[in-house]
Amino acid sequence: MKALVVYPNREALYAASAIGEYAALAVGDAELKSAEGTPVVYFVKGDPRDLGLRASAVLQLAKDYDVVVMPSHKDSKTLGGYIAQRLGAPFATDVTSLKQEGDKLVVERYVFGNKAVAVLRLSVPAILTIAPGKFMGEPPKAQSKVVELSPQLAQLFKISGVEPKASGGVKIEEAEIIVSAGRGFKKKEDLALAFDLAKALGGQVGCSRPIAADLKWLSEDHWVGLSGHKVRPKLYLAIGISGQPQHIAGILDSRIIAAINSDPSAPIFQYADYGVVEDLYKIVPILIKKVSELKR
Repeated sequence: MKALVVYPNREALYAASAIGEYAALAVGDAELKSAEGTPVVYFVKGDPRDLGLRASAVLQLAKDYDVVVMPSHKDSKTLGGYIAQRLGAPFATDVTSLKQEGDKLVVERYVFGNKAVAVLRLSVPAILTIAPGKFMGEPPKAQSKVVELSPQLAQLFKISGVEPKASGGVKIEEAEIIVSAGRGFKKKEDLALAFDLAKALGGQVGCSRPIAADLKWLSEDHWVGLSGHKVRPKLYLAIGISGQPQHIAGILDSRIIAAINSDPSAPIFQYADYGVVEDLYKIVPILIKKVSELKR
């Protein structure tokens, strides 16, 4: 099978290389650099944020490829849905493994809030987004052949303006230690406890959906969960988080999960390696003090 990687990064390129022959589509200079070492790179000059431009390029190339592979994020899922509809192709998101069996592409993905694994046998052409952290090898390197494209623009929608999204400059997916805050915190100012503990541990602060989406106490780059960021730190410490399925889906790849909650029946304890049933306002200051003392 032949695969085309869109939004090229190391994981997507490695996943595509497992299928067989592969190439990359790069929109803009940054993506061209990310695709270095790919046997064939189709290069489009233009704004990488323009989904219409990217969709036109993919549709132009799709007839020559069996599978379109993309990293999983909001733009790739929007693009994937559009391309799949235009091609009449199956679209699988957050794929965790893939292999060829005859003329079918067999992929796995989590379902039911990461409580089960679905095995899908897809006809080609097929569109995929891959789950982060599941394809960690290095793609084979080659002397790249760069082919410039000038696709006709597909008008998916009209861009009336672009404004930067509010961000705390946090890359929560890269953190090895995450201290995550939930609705157990009574007011925004109290989140200073989570930040102090994260600083003492050398980690980052995450949060559950209500803290970012409903209360807006933290920006969305802190948000951990199925509709936020999926993380895989060495330590995930959930403070005042009940543990709803949408949140658990984002943390199951953590090496160690620890939880602090005053409710002994909180669902988070079913998934935690370590748990403390206590008022966070009592235990967190003690943890900050003890960790700080140990680091002196």
